[in-house]
Amino acid sequence: MVRLLVRIAVTLLANGAGLLVAALVLDEMQIDLTSFIIAVVIFTVVLAVLTPFMESQLRKRQSAALGGVALIATLVSLVLTDLISDGFSIDGIGTWLAAAVIVWVASLLAAFVLPYLGLKKYLEKD
Repeated sequence: MVRLLVRIAVTLLANGAGLLVAALVLDEMQIDLTSFIIAVVIFTVVLAVLTPFMESQLRKRQSAALGGVALIATLVSLVLTDLISDGFSIDGIGTWLAAAVIVWVASLLAAFVLPYLGLKKYLEKD
């Protein structure tokens, strides 16, 4: 149970870091401070549900896009977060694409770094 809670916390922190980095780098992406936590939770839940679904659908069709499913899922999760959350907005096609790449890379890096900040023992299997 502790391992699951730590994984959820790491995922939320990693996605929060990704969204924050993208919002700081991109002028056309805004996240209200008050809505930040809600946007992170929405983004994380959508991404967690969408990624396995997209993987299974693309695998069935033997699609070449299977390798980019995480990036595609990130973009779709950003779109849905923008539609659902009031304090989150992205404007312009270039900003959407850049945000997807930045959030994906920053989240990936944070997910690799965060476990080494004292959480690794909770994430390892016994």
